[in-house]
Amino acid sequence: MALEPKTVEKLVQEIARAIVEHVGPEGLRPLAITTAEPCPDCDGQCAQRCPDKARVMIQGGASRLSAGPGVNNVPGELAKYIDHTLLKPEATAKQIVDLCSEARQYNFASVCINPTHVKLAAQLLKGSPVKVCTVIGFPLGANTSAVKRYETQQALADGAMEVDMVLNVGALKGGNYDLVEEDIAGVCQAAQAGRAICKVILETVLLTDAEKIQACRLAKKAGADFVKTSTGFSGGGATAHDVALMRQVVGPSLGVKAAGGIRTFADAREMIAAGATRIGASAGVKIIQEARG
Repeated sequence: MALEPKTVEKLVQEIARAIVEHVGPEGLRPLAITTAEPCPDCDGQCAQRCPDKARVMIQGGASRLSAGPGVNNVPGELAKYIDHTLLKPEATAKQIVDLCSEARQYNFASVCINPTHVKLAAQLLKGSPVKVCTVIGFPLGANTSAVKRYETQQALADGAMEVDMVLNVGALKGGNYDLVEEDIAGVCQAAQAGRAICKVILETVLLTDAEKIQACRLAKKAGADFVKTSTGFSGGGATAHDVALMRQVVGPSLGVKAAGGIRTFADAREMIAAGATRIGASAGVKIIQEARG
């Protein structure tokens, strides 16, 4: 028997309250690591300056880290965890060439770029182990489902291997859960057809805890591989509370990516302790920049 929308919303609210009480108002405690202090003003170059801190994060459970353009001399065992990211709207083709050159030279896990640069990046990285990741419906999530699905198919045809899609935030907040699920499922199906990974961006800064829980539930049901906190373009970013909440809802079967506003080692460590399995941030490289001593 189908439940009324108001009944469903009430149940979600109760579940949200129970999970928040379990997690605690400040999220889970960060890992008890005292061997390194946060490094201020690293400007996204931690991969080469703080390798010991990066190793600690990886040991804590991170499977990916982020690094901004210009990083070099990154230890080989750490580089494979880094998504080398450049999503600024003013990014030029020359900057993408430089980004890919660095990624190939230091064997990063991927480059994360806007769709317009995917074909160029795929050409530059052909024959290397570095993957091409792009974003779908970015950064608002307000494109139609048909457009998002086509954008995914085009990105895969151009050479993308991972896609980060923004869900329909307005539909979620309006209670149109069928539309949200179908929107996610369309991108997930297109990604799976191309053997690509699909990550769903919730944009948590715009959502209540109940809405975050509902979004995670819908993403999991629609076939997503990851849930992700933020685009970084809506005035807020990841929090340990949100990451812990998302991990609690999706369980161990999905990845959780913390992104947006993660600028220090302490920030990243807190996210990993809360349950993140990937970190997305241009400053996320702050964990590895002591490679030169």
